Amino acid sequence: MLRANQSHVTEFLLLGLTTDARQQVWLFSSFFAMYLVNVVGNSIIIAAIWGDAHLHTPMYFFLSNLSLVDICFTTVIVPQMLVSMLTQRKTILFAHCLTQMYFFVAFGITDSFLLAAMAVDRYVAICNPLHYATTMSPRCCLLLVTASWVVSHLHSLAHTILMGRLSFCGPNVIHHFFCDVQPLLTLSCSDTSVNELLAFTEGSFVIMSPFIFIIVSYVYITRAVLRVPSGGGRYKVFSTCGSHLTVVALFYGTMISVYIRPSFTYSVTKDRVVTVIYTIVTPMLNPFIYSLRNKDIKQALRKLARRTE
Repeated sequence: MLRANQSHVTEFLLLGLTTDARQQVWLFSSFFAMYLVNVVGNSIIIAAIWGDAHLHTPMYFFLSNLSLVDICFTTVIVPQMLVSMLTQRKTILFAHCLTQMYFFVAFGITDSFLLAAMAVDRYVAICNPLHYATTMSPRCCLLLVTASWVVSHLHSLAHTILMGRLSFCGPNVIHHFFCDVQPLLTLSCSDTSVNELLAFTEGSFVIMSPFIFIIVSYVYITRAVLRVPSGGGRYKVFSTCGSHLTVVALFYGTMISVYIRPSFTYSVTKDRVVTVIYTIVTPMLNPFIYSLRNKDIKQALRKLARRTE
């Protein structure tokens, strides 16, 4: 698969977020801090959920998986970026670049499917509460999570195989801080029409289908909430969805603006900034978004803190 590429370009040069050496120190400090907050915050959420029997419900099962994927998602990107900032060695082997792209795409799409599963969970809980226990059974939840992982990795494998068949015989400078699909396609000296067709069709499907599930779920949820007679009751019902909606807005708002469009509209500067938001900032914020206004999570965190004292 890699033979044609290895006869030409064997490594790429990742320029990172900036070439200004004076900005490297504060960038390193900022991303190192955000990565630590992400890993520690999401790990605490996972430990709190699995350590409290009251949180062994579908919603928190999905949330624990989302936290795990968020850790993996940023781990694919940030450590490599931090090492490059420290050592000023910006080269990455072609095989390593493809590996990074594979796991980045796989974890990103898994995130998307898990957010859709959480929306379906909220729909069933609010619109069909009497059937919640049977519809969102442990077996069903496990199947949803397993399908999210399997479909995401198959999607990523298809992109990686097609990328590996391309020839890279010209410039090897990637104006990005990791190996993403679009920056690599712009460097290829082969015909990339098949790759672009896959990205725009099948890629759009795996990104947009979960998003459509979320939209449809919340249309029905909104209709159900509006039928609640009291304003306080409506707020109480809909408040369980606030954290999820915030994460969906941050994640999909940035991801769609980067990937659901033709490659000729690719903008180096704008896309790097937007990508930072959904690859690093949003996973870091997720533990805070889901815990600040969630009494169950707060109680589980207090129990976890007492056990560790």
